[in-house]
Amino acid sequence: MGRGKIEIKRIENSNNRQVTFSKRRNGIIKKAREISILCDAHVSVVIFSSSGKMSNYCTPTTALPKILESYQQNSGRKLWDAEHESLSAEIDRVKKENDNMQIELRHLKGEDLNSLYPKELIPIEEALQIGLASVRDKQMEIWKMHKKNEKLLEEENKQLTCMLHHQQLAMEGNVRELELGYQQRDSEFAPQMTMAFRVQPIQPNLQENK
Repeated sequence: MGRGKIEIKRIENSNNRQVTFSKRRNGIIKKAREISILCDAHVSVVIFSSSGKMSNYCTPTTALPKILESYQQNSGRKLWDAEHESLSAEIDRVKKENDNMQIELRHLKGEDLNSLYPKELIPIEEALQIGLASVRDKQMEIWKMHKKNEKLLEEENKQLTCMLHHQQLAMEGNVRELELGYQQRDSEFAPQMTMAFRVQPIQPNLQENK
């Protein structure tokens, strides 16, 4: 017996609905892969679950944006609104501007100049001269700053040397004063020591008087 026909309607049981979604999703992606390989077709499938989880498949030999672009051209339907078209145009403009800047940078480095005409070389030469002048001005500014710092260091060194010299003189003066003080004290103390060590008079022998 074959399976009974399933009524196509929303499955109320959440568990059964999730199981059915997983099986059918896998079946659809499998069929898309098979038709892509068997028939050399460009296929893209994008599936979003009720929870917002995305599953997708795209033919390995192409890309989803390419398929969407082909769909838009063949169906006549616009997939992007005016805002997205404006954003895409801005991206293209920035990309083109970046490419031009890369070319100009190579020219300033002296690369890829053979394809340029003499008139096209003049702006490059002027830009290089302006850049060279800016570099020299910056070098001069740095050199002046270094000279200024060097002068400040020399003045600071002179001040420190002078302070050290004064401190040495002060220390030498203190030592001299101490030496003079010791000499003066010794000169005052010498007579006292002489008197103290004088020989005392001989006391009479008391036994002789007896």
